[in-house]
Amino acid sequence: MSIRPIRLFGDPVLRTPAAAVTSFDKEIQTLVADLTDTMLDAPGAGLAAPQIGVGLRVFTWNVEGQVGHLINPVLTLSDLTQDGPEGCLSIPELSIDCVRAQSVVAAGFNMHGDPVTIEGSDLLARAIQHETDHLDGILFIDRLSQESRKAAMKIIRESEWFGPDTQVKVSPHATNGFGF
Repeated sequence: MSIRPIRLFGDPVLRTPAAAVTSFDKEIQTLVADLTDTMLDAPGAGLAAPQIGVGLRVFTWNVEGQVGHLINPVLTLSDLTQDGPEGCLSIPELSIDCVRAQSVVAAGFNMHGDPVTIEGSDLLARAIQHETDHLDGILFIDRLSQESRKAAMKIIRESEWFGPDTQVKVSPHATNGFGF
């Protein structure tokens, strides 16, 4: 299909909760194809529709050779957690440790409207949680400790892509005790 520009930190679309998909038509199939092509080209472990400026609850992933997509995800998280490096295509050149659930069960739909359930642990669980956060207007830096978030913001402010026109906002959504 086509590779689309990835929106960067500061773009308001990244802080706006995405709308549920209600029609599984050719447009959704094209969106999934564009997300997949863009993610693979970047390359990234996942990409959510808001990251290409589309406010719909759709994301793709590419973890350990497994490429997939999920629409309108609902997650069930394990009580066990993992702490490891995380990055984001919308925040280039930043990787910092972030706490996530160790495993996840994600229920939703494929691009044809068929119900699907994805179970994952480790990196796949991290990717699914990260991309679902994007659909809720949450960035992974919102889930960092105050000290780690401060360090991340310093790196962002010093990056070449960050400029005076970049709009920075704290997430208005609950971050489950992480971040602020």
